[in-house]
Amino acid sequence: MQQNNINLHEWRERVLHFEQSLNGALLGMQAPVRALVISIFSRGHVLLEGDVGVGKTTLLRAAARLLGGEYQRIEGAVDLMPSDFLYHAYLDQHGQPAVAPGPLLQHEENLAVFFFNEINRARPQAHSLLLRLMAERSVNAFNREYRFPHLTVFAD
Repeated sequence: MQQNNINLHEWRERVLHFEQSLNGALLGMQAPVRALVISIFSRGHVLLEGDVGVGKTTLLRAAARLLGGEYQRIEGAVDLMPSDFLYHAYLDQHGQPAVAPGPLLQHEENLAVFFFNEINRARPQAHSLLLRLMAERSVNAFNREYRFPHLTVFAD
């Protein structure tokens, strides 16, 4: 039992340090920072509310950096399709069609924070992919399953 108490104490200290570091990144936001810390360590996802320019993106970038993971953001739009999360097609330097990983697949399991900005603008098909990602922490693309074990999804 003594060993468990030591581990719990160590984790408590780490979480408090994480919270303190986030509060240093964005001044005057103690309540939102506390909610963000709770969501990350409880493995939940968050719907953010706030006016433009209050620091949502800055806070999420700082959280990803402190977690040691990657940050990715996508902008909601009426024409956003589920495939836009996974890949994008383009013409290479020789004029040949090519496919590159999209926002979700770029960092694979190193992705810690995914921010879906303006989620209300996106169509239901995009929401469906995001809900699967949130529930299962995985997506299928290119005949394989991509896992995101440490991912927290934020949307506004």
